Amino acid sequence: MDTAPLPDADSPAGKGKALVDDTAAAIRARILSGEIPIGAQLRQVELAEMLGVSRTPVREALRQLQAGGLIEVLPNRGAVVRVPAPWEVREAYEIRAELEGLACVRAVHAVTPDVLRELREANETVRAVSRGVRDASGGPAPGEGSSPATSPSASPSTTANDCFHTLIHTVAGNRRLARAIKDVNEAFPRNVSALVLQDNPRHREDNIREHERIVEALAAEDAERARSEMKAHVISAGEQLARWYEQRSATVFRG
Repeated sequence: MDTAPLPDADSPAGKGKALVDDTAAAIRARILSGEIPIGAQLRQVELAEMLGVSRTPVREALRQLQAGGLIEVLPNRGAVVRVPAPWEVREAYEIRAELEGLACVRAVHAVTPDVLRELREANETVRAVSRGVRDASGGPAPGEGSSPATSPSASPSTTANDCFHTLIHTVAGNRRLARAIKDVNEAFPRNVSALVLQDNPRHREDNIREHERIVEALAAEDAERARSEMKAHVISAGEQLARWYEQRSATVFRG
């Protein structure tokens, strides 16, 4: 079967594709961080000014993001950041649970005392932020003072939580597996997960205890227990996220 040759990277077509890909990546990063919130309109002129490019690569980048399901085009509104359906979240997290469970199985015999220490430290950071630890000035801990829906920076809790999981993926030693998990994670804006924890103190405490049980299983080199604990943890997180969308998407994002 004949296939069209890929454009040379140094050709005008190749440079144009690279610019579109870079523009799409920049927009995607702002959506995933929450700098561009769910439900927001994506105006080509504003995006072009923000990114310092013309409207042409922005238009093509939006088409790319629409094909990937991150944005959608609505009547009378144009391109907007898409609000995931709860069933999509549950399906994605079902897959993520299996993948992260496998990462635990692969990591269990490669975990060192230093890795266990880093996992516990990451979890203690999540615990400290969840309990509202204040800095010496009496103000909020770094990242607590701004709304996750508008700040481009991840909160300390989100960063520590991501560090916990990513460390296990790294120790698992399978780059394809880590990439597959990352693809599932990037299907939904990361700041929403932070909002779910922010809104539910009980879920925050459950999240910390689930992490502790995962670390205990890894320390005991119990592969099946580590897999089971991780799968239960991810399924729980997915269910909380799906319920959050069920409760808020229609009223908050659709207006």
